[in-house]
Amino acid sequence: MFKGKRGGIATRGNSLSFGQFGLKSMSAGWVTARQIESARRAMAHYTQRGGRIWIRIFPDKPITKHPAESRMGSGKGDVEGYVAVVKPGQLIFEMGAVTKDIAEEALRLASHKLALDTKFVEKIQ
Repeated sequence: MFKGKRGGIATRGNSLSFGQFGLKSMSAGWVTARQIESARRAMAHYTQRGGRIWIRIFPDKPITKHPAESRMGSGKGDVEGYVAVVKPGQLIFEMGAVTKDIAEEALRLASHKLALDTKFVEKIQ
């Protein structure tokens, strides 16, 4: 798969759909499958597996890499892992069935696992 362009802001996946609280991306970038799982585990650990967590991104873009000390050419490298393409304004995680304090801290811990600038958002009643 080509690297692709990711200009502009998110027009889809930019509003809370499932939970009351969310973690919104403020910058563009790639989020690896390992980062998503690490952030999910941090949230689940903090909430003691209470409440609901929705992951709004999916890593479906394969990233390839040549092995170290290999010569130039010889085609495309092997798949190293998978990433999700994230644009500014896109929701990464949503939480529900928890208090605002717990959700804010859990999403803060999750944001430290990601290589993006993020902010906490909450649904307006």
